[in-house]
Amino acid sequence: MSASKILVPIGFSEQSIIALGQAFNLARIKNSDVVLLSVIEDQSMIQSLFLDDNSETLKAKVKEKLEGIAAEYGKKYGVDVDTMVAKGRVYSQINEVAELISADIIIMGTNGASDGMKRFIGSNAEKVVRLAHCPVITIKGKDHRDGCENIILPLDLEKQTKEKVTYALEYARYWNATVRLVSVVLRDNQDVREKLIKNIKQVQQFISDAGVKCTAELVEGAKKQTLGDFVFDYEKKFDADLIMIMTKKEELSLSTNISVTARYIINNSNIPVMSIRPKEVKHITGPTTAF
Repeated sequence: MSASKILVPIGFSEQSIIALGQAFNLARIKNSDVVLLSVIEDQSMIQSLFLDDNSETLKAKVKEKLEGIAAEYGKKYGVDVDTMVAKGRVYSQINEVAELISADIIIMGTNGASDGMKRFIGSNAEKVVRLAHCPVITIKGKDHRDGCENIILPLDLEKQTKEKVTYALEYARYWNATVRLVSVVLRDNQDVREKLIKNIKQVQQFISDAGVKCTAELVEGAKKQTLGDFVFDYEKKFDADLIMIMTKKEELSLSTNISVTARYIINNSNIPVMSIRPKEVKHITGPTTAF
């Protein structure tokens, strides 16, 4: 068994199976094991008083279906696969299992399950992203490459956003991808412009010196457009495959909130988004814009 593990929550929806395929593609490249997890949500106490408790029967059926998927994909990709079925709150169980197995990353679909099954990911995605200690890749949309050619890496002036650079280097090397750095500046903010130019050039040089292909661009915009839309426009320019963002503002790094921009990108991106939780800091800084 590999020391590297990828956790994949499975709700048996079409979207979760799409995410599963992406997870196995990455597992093969990373030489990682895959752990498939399905969560059965608890009934309320009132429901349990009026309904027969078939939880063990349901758990056995879910386990059987999960093991069938594990056998199929494990053989197809040559990857070791474990399966787990948990009961409780979906987002809570996903994060608890991620901690239990020391997962490198969680890869999950963002649509709800169909065929009468309870909604599995949808509303839980943000809670998983907020609470997970490892990066989370959320996958929306149906058309994705098996690999990755272009990684969009938005940067601002905060030191914590540069934590993404380590992950960008790692994943760009897996796929021989190009890292596309982008910073956004309002047209009337010359002081910020100069700082962003210096910052983005330094990061570009660092990535290039590490042997990874990298481009950098400062994008000008108006206040009426959201920062997330700037990122989406830039992503479309390069037909990109992955956006990497930080999930929280630095001044909120001791809380479990995520930034407005991060939430907007996660909810609206049609390509996979890797969300990275900043490391906790002991000091409080001024307001920031977290990507």
